[in-house]
Amino acid sequence: MTDTPASWGGWAPAVREDPAGHFAQARARCPVQRVRLADGHLAWVVLGYDAARQALGDPRISKDMLAALAADGEVVAEGLPGPSFSRHMLNVDPPDHTRLRRLVSRAFVPGRIAALEPAIRALASGLLAACGDVNRNVTCAAHPLQSELHAQVHAYAARISDLLLPKTRAYYEVWLEGEKITDKKEEEDPLYQDRYLPRKFKVGIAIPPNNEVDVLTNDLGLIAIIENNELKGFNIAIGGGLGATHGNADTYPRLATVIGFVSGDEQLFSTIYEIVTIQRDYGNRSDRKLARLKYTLDKYGVDWYKQELAKRTGFELEAARPYAFTDRKDYYGWQENHQGLWYYTPFIESGRVLDDEKVAIKSALFEIAETGKAHFRFTANQSLILADIRKKDKPAIDKILKKYKIIEHTEAASGIRKNSISCVALPTCPLALAEAQRYLPDLIGKIEPLLAGHGLGEENIIIRMTGCPNGCGRPYAAEIGFVGTAPGRYNLHLGGDHEGTRLNRIYKENLDEAAILKELDLLFWLYRKERITGEKFGDFALRQRWYKP
Repeated sequence: MTDTPASWGGWAPAVREDPAGHFAQARARCPVQRVRLADGHLAWVVLGYDAARQALGDPRISKDMLAALAADGEVVAEGLPGPSFSRHMLNVDPPDHTRLRRLVSRAFVPGRIAALEPAIRALASGLLAACGDVNRNVTCAAHPLQSELHAQVHAYAARISDLLLPKTRAYYEVWLEGEKITDKKEEEDPLYQDRYLPRKFKVGIAIPPNNEVDVLTNDLGLIAIIENNELKGFNIAIGGGLGATHGNADTYPRLATVIGFVSGDEQLFSTIYEIVTIQRDYGNRSDRKLARLKYTLDKYGVDWYKQELAKRTGFELEAARPYAFTDRKDYYGWQENHQGLWYYTPFIESGRVLDDEKVAIKSALFEIAETGKAHFRFTANQSLILADIRKKDKPAIDKILKKYKIIEHTEAASGIRKNSISCVALPTCPLALAEAQRYLPDLIGKIEPLLAGHGLGEENIIIRMTGCPNGCGRPYAAEIGFVGTAPGRYNLHLGGDHEGTRLNRIYKENLDEAAILKELDLLFWLYRKERITGEKFGDFALRQRWYKP
């Protein structure tokens, strides 16, 4: 062992190109060395299997970032991940390491890993260019309680996703070091060609009367038309999107416009495909803030768009069929479908799967997964469904849910809490100006007493929050929306409808928590006093003109 600190890190290019040789020379000099890192901190480097095994078994040595911080608060250099990102199975000491290793060890054996290979390959293929300027996702109503034809409608999501996948294999060449493709004909992509789209593209599929997917917030929305228990086709809606920029009036949220109806798979897929090609050819490529389909539609107009679509498909859309949305919610608790299978939707606040002092969601879901008796199905509202549970297996799943207090937790949640969603915001999102996911649950806890005080505790008002104006938490499609402007400050939006067919508007700007609660207390008092029987809060807010001109 040497006590004289040697420099470690910040190596010259030659060393970076051959790190193995550099490590071998260092190990030959001494397997345990005290070094000074490139950021100036002192550390120990242990080289070689025998020395590393001995060090890891020494109780005086810790891998835990929290333990290191307790000894020296300056141990984390600026810009490096702190304890929140470093505390995982490989970086904690027993007994935490032992407990976490026991959870995963049975899954990470050669046989199980080999069995997962086809699923991993399929997943990787489906996520190809998932954050690029292509179709990023297809969302669909998740719960079979929507309709006996749910499975039939749901299957279209996968088919549309496959239709809109990019064809190039450049991704594999870059990331998987695959052999270069010499025959460029194999890489030809008639949809995205050599330029992809001007900006991302999103598709949603809804099954009335529940608009749980917020179908009109997508670039392309499909609304299933079911008559006499038969799927007749889909209404087509285009031009939805919620992204905006503070201070830039050229950017704005917009709900999709229903432009017609289409039936039959051939015409449906042709319509979807050509809607994407129109955006490819006419979308704004000079300003990414104005590059979504909604701006293309508003620039050229609905009539032009329908004519261009008909020219490309060779047929005109039929007139839109009647439909109605009456709600926008997840089906919490136990539900049975028409085939006798059971489904349970637990309340997972802001989509955060964790164990805390109130409920052990993570442990419950892990134990349920181990049984193999339920599938996991995500919803568009930051929740999940324990799906396809056979009647004989339902008691076992119910026992686990009760063991970890999931049923109690779900039943105790208020209507506004179940209807609230938020984006991840700080500290994860670099675009965030304010908190959302970590803050909204606390704010809801202060809004609930206000509602109860006015006799409105049973109201299912839809409340949403984002940390910036980009709209990831869909705040503009809420009855009450909060859009972050600065740490601890939000624009308050009112007047969206309960069904997701009308956007809200700004009521007041840049409010802190005290001002938010003061405003809502007054508004709830007026709502209780002057509303029409059965009138939703968003409709009342619009009728009262609670928005800026």
